Amino acid sequence: MDYGMIGPALVLGLGCIGSSVGCGIGAMASHAVMSRVEENHGKFIGMSAMAASQSIYGFVLMLLMRDSIKAGTLSAASGIGIGVSVGLALLFSSIYQGMCAASGIQASAKQPAIIGKCFAALGIVESFSLFAFVFALLLIY
Repeated sequence: MDYGMIGPALVLGLGCIGSSVGCGIGAMASHAVMSRVEENHGKFIGMSAMAASQSIYGFVLMLLMRDSIKAGTLSAASGIGIGVSVGLALLFSSIYQGMCAASGIQASAKQPAIIGKCFAALGIVESFSLFAFVFALLLIY
């Protein structure tokens, strides 16, 4: 059995699971608010999709980890450690980003002027997945 691909699979899988949950949370709030509000629907949809980026980070890391393991510069055990830790960081940051999007959607439906501030809060949550992504790159290379 080849254990080398467990780490890359974990980082991709956990990132995608988190993104789907986070986007689902945001989308549910978006749908509820769009039924009550006549405008800014695109912003609500965009806000609900913010948690999708973690799956992209997971995909890129999966490719880089796979290549490093095949090249022999990253061990299977290290790949599993990176895959679990970074995958969990991506999973939780996307779920919480979805929750933050849901509250931002609800708040900006009541006060449309604060939508930019709500996007700023989503960026703060996003930064933690970016930190995990960059730290993984440092560990891989």
